[in-house]
Amino acid sequence: MRKVPLVESLRIIGRGSLNWIAERPLVVSFEVTDSCTCYCKHCDHGGPKDDSRNMKPADYRHYTEVLRPCVVQVSGGEPLMRTDVPEIVRNIKYAGGIPYTILVSNWSEMTEERYLELHAAGVDQFSVSLDFPDARHDDFRVYPGLYSHLEDVIPRCARHGFDDIVLNSCITSENVGEIETMADKAREWGVNICYSSYSAKRTGCRDYFLNTKEQLAALNRGLDAVEARRDDTGWVVNSRSTLDATREYFQNAGRPGCKAGLRFLVVTAQGMLQ
Repeated sequence: MRKVPLVESLRIIGRGSLNWIAERPLVVSFEVTDSCTCYCKHCDHGGPKDDSRNMKPADYRHYTEVLRPCVVQVSGGEPLMRTDVPEIVRNIKYAGGIPYTILVSNWSEMTEERYLELHAAGVDQFSVSLDFPDARHDDFRVYPGLYSHLEDVIPRCARHGFDDIVLNSCITSENVGEIETMADKAREWGVNICYSSYSAKRTGCRDYFLNTKEQLAALNRGLDAVEARRDDTGWVVNSRSTLDATREYFQNAGRPGCKAGLRFLVVTAQGMLQ
């Protein structure tokens, strides 16, 4: 994974330290639309929504100035359903690389041209959702042909050499046996990988949580295999401590008392704070 330049890193750390002292959020996620191209089984978004009250690109400048986050996620729904996402990013970014900006997307609407435009606008990291390393991804997201599209567009974008594309694989009971295979896919496509953990808080459905000893064993096998292949390129984005916390999270059936959300703020497409 691309290293953030030292001066930019110091600016981000400095902003984060000041926010911690001032009890401001460290990370702000702008959900720029509620609409999505997919109907993912583990998500409460899906399909078209009424976007008539969405914030305009210039509105994001005001929120960034007031909240002063050190990291911003641009998400949805599917953010690329908005054609003005580059303008939104330009309104979020300041000189000096702050805030560090991550586009969270299923990439169904991504093209090589849009990738280059968004990179130029100031996106530091492209987080691409991948649930399976094959066409099962289409079934899980209820979007025929999505995996084939990713298989084409991701390597083409990666060849530009910016090293800013990260596969985000949310571990569920459905794909826990594919942890190492998805790492293989990241290597094949020339990109990085980051694992996240399924939570039932969005949908209330615990079917995709790891609920059996067999699933927990598969989790440990997969994470052990990924750890064994870690190297100094940073292509596995998760730290060892984060992967250990992932094991504990599923082993303990959750993480009661977690306070991470106190410093992670969501701004909805209409400008409400969560």
